[in-house]
Amino acid sequence: MSVRSTVYLDNAATTPLSEAARAAMLPYLNDRFGNASSAHAPGREARKGIDEAREQVAAAVGARPDEVVFTSGGTEADNLAIKGTSWHGHEQGRDEIVVTAIEHHAVLDPARWLARQGFRVREIGVDRHGVVRLDALEAAVNDRTAVVSVMWANNEVGTIQPVADCARIAHAAGAVFHTDAVQAVPWLTVDASIADLLTIAAHKHGGPKGVGALIVKRGVKVQPLMHGGGQEREVRSGTYNVAGIVGFGAAAQETAAHHERWSAIVGPLRNRLEERLIASITRIRVNGHPTERLPNNLHVCIEGIDGEPLILLLDAEGVAASQGSACSSGAAEPSYVLAALGIPSELARGTLRLTLGRNTTEAEVDRAADVIVDAVVRLRR
Repeated sequence: MSVRSTVYLDNAATTPLSEAARAAMLPYLNDRFGNASSAHAPGREARKGIDEAREQVAAAVGARPDEVVFTSGGTEADNLAIKGTSWHGHEQGRDEIVVTAIEHHAVLDPARWLARQGFRVREIGVDRHGVVRLDALEAAVNDRTAVVSVMWANNEVGTIQPVADCARIAHAAGAVFHTDAVQAVPWLTVDASIADLLTIAAHKHGGPKGVGALIVKRGVKVQPLMHGGGQEREVRSGTYNVAGIVGFGAAAQETAAHHERWSAIVGPLRNRLEERLIASITRIRVNGHPTERLPNNLHVCIEGIDGEPLILLLDAEGVAASQGSACSSGAAEPSYVLAALGIPSELARGTLRLTLGRNTTEAEVDRAADVIVDAVVRLRR
């Protein structure tokens, strides 16, 4: 089974490189090879590409170009947001961090690492749909809180959070508000002005892997994780990945222009897939919020099976899917996100995450549905 003939339903893990991003990158992989920190003509040419990409990324999320800090991806951006603001906050007498229990590990792990350095970390629960409990968040945030981090949309179950309300709670206590918008940007209108810090990753919306950005609102102080050449206003030192950044800019511009149309097409296809699975598979549960959910995300628990052999059977039949976050693949324990939703561990073992892309077709959805139903029947025998 070739990759081309595979029904690819793991777009939350990564997406194919768009033609717009590929075309933008090629010159910087060939003749325009200069170091963007150099003063000579090749360097200035590379710098021009970065400046244009910075404008494209900023425009895509309603930010200013000088608020864009390029990173190696979403993980680095999240680490910079959590560690950088916490270290700065500590200097101001703020030593507490507030996150939700379903944040990506790129947020949870830095927060837990800081807990070992003396910070106090509060993890706020969610309801059965994965929506943060605003009353609990408000009770947890106080004048010692350095940073509050609530993801815009969950990477496993797709639930969209009330980020504006979360930001209001954080700001009322004088805390910095961060949101990981990695999964939201491909499908939703993201307004960076809501947050003080916002994370994006290029490869989730048609850009290359290994590049992302942290949007840092003017006036917000972030201690750098790395020191060296002083790039990105000394917030993120390191030689620029010029081709990657240029591809990121092109992908961001394309996504901002078309995401509403793509969402309008993909949402009904996701619903078609969901309806077919519910009609054909007994004892199946759909996870995430019924309406406030990413239009491409379908996350289910299927009783009486184990998700890992299901994924392998689907792969053998040319359907690429996952159980959850690609960063946690191979984990022996059921998802901590599903545990936070109150789903029993036995049921959580039978998970399947299907995330459609902008190029997914109705024929592919129908083929995937047939393959999934057949695989479940085989596993339940």
